[in-house]
Amino acid sequence: MFQKVRLRLTILSAGITISIMLIMSLLYLHLSENILYESRYTSFQNDMNTITANLEQQSVISMEWLSKMEAQGSYIFFVLDNSVPFLYNKLSSPDRGALLEECLDACETRFPDFLSEQNVSAYLAQHVEYEFHSPSTNRDYFSSVIQLNRNNAGMQVVIISSLDTLENQISAQRIRFLFIGGFSFLLLLAFSWLFTGILLHPIQKNREQQIHFISSASHELRTPLAVILSCTECCANASGEKLNFFLKTIRQEGKRMSTLINDMLLLSQSDAHNFPLDKKPTELDTLLLNSYETFEPLAKEHGLHLYVHIPEEAMPPCMCDSERIRQLLSVFVHNAISYTPSGGSIFLSAGLRKDGFSLSVADTGVGIPYEDKEKIFDRFYRAEKARSTKDHFGLGLSIAYEIVKAHHGMISVANREGGGTVFTAQLPR
Repeated sequence: MFQKVRLRLTILSAGITISIMLIMSLLYLHLSENILYESRYTSFQNDMNTITANLEQQSVISMEWLSKMEAQGSYIFFVLDNSVPFLYNKLSSPDRGALLEECLDACETRFPDFLSEQNVSAYLAQHVEYEFHSPSTNRDYFSSVIQLNRNNAGMQVVIISSLDTLENQISAQRIRFLFIGGFSFLLLLAFSWLFTGILLHPIQKNREQQIHFISSASHELRTPLAVILSCTECCANASGEKLNFFLKTIRQEGKRMSTLINDMLLLSQSDAHNFPLDKKPTELDTLLLNSYETFEPLAKEHGLHLYVHIPEEAMPPCMCDSERIRQLLSVFVHNAISYTPSGGSIFLSAGLRKDGFSLSVADTGVGIPYEDKEKIFDRFYRAEKARSTKDHFGLGLSIAYEIVKAHHGMISVANREGGGTVFTAQLPR
């Protein structure tokens, strides 16, 4: 399922990005081609202005000058006297007669009165520039027609410039854009595939955790439920002490189920970002002493020594939910009592830091293997060996983690020098 979603998101994100890039690229390419065309046309007009000025200063147009001008640029010159081509045109370009006729036809179509004799000025040369397409060569050209007055007669100079260079430049630019666009398309697909994978990873991980959570919860609920059903069947034929034993067992398993369900509901509230907190100024040293007094009888019952250490100076109040912090200490101390052998010790301590407060519970128990430290706060996780034999659901440390997280604090676990474990919760001021 996630692969299909990832593929669709990849196509969607890459498609939208590529569509936007394609539209922008086409607009830029269109503007760039227009700029190239206008720049070339402006350059052609400037050259025609210069050539016209030179022609005005010359009394005679020699074949040598025409050959020299054609050699300097990519221009074709035609000189006509009363619409009759000069000998130069017949010698230099005998196969271009059709091109000249197409050029003059285009001029007459666009500027009907320009080639008339009445339009010839006795003092100034006149010229027009335009673009035309030649059917005979199937190519585009810039052209300029210059009207001159020589010996009170009209003379035309036609100058034609091929657009092959411009078209080659535009074609090369389009090929570059196509190559860059194709490369960008592949790069965007790869990036989108990686990005959607990163984006979906927390969702996929969360779904896997939910599946594992439901599976583990079902497994944990199955055992007490099976005991309750078994005891219920036995109650039908039991009496006296046996009946009381079965009823007591049913009550104990019911309490276990109630505890597990309450823990699961609390974690579900955390998943919904609705973890209930009632923050008030709380004296953590007093809270730690209360926890010590609460668990001291239980510690003695298990043959353990319980110690408490608080700073000599009074600690400032901490803005927190006192009941949740009491629950946090309860989880830490219960774990310490459960996994510390008889005759061991448990140390409760509170400290004041520059950036907040710290609460620690250390024991001299079996400790936690290094490979289990990263998973110890996962739901329903219980380390192997000694820890897996204890009557725990594996939700206590997960609840402690969510409590500290809701307070924007940090929780950590470390091995204690000489053996044992230290759980520390840091709360901000």
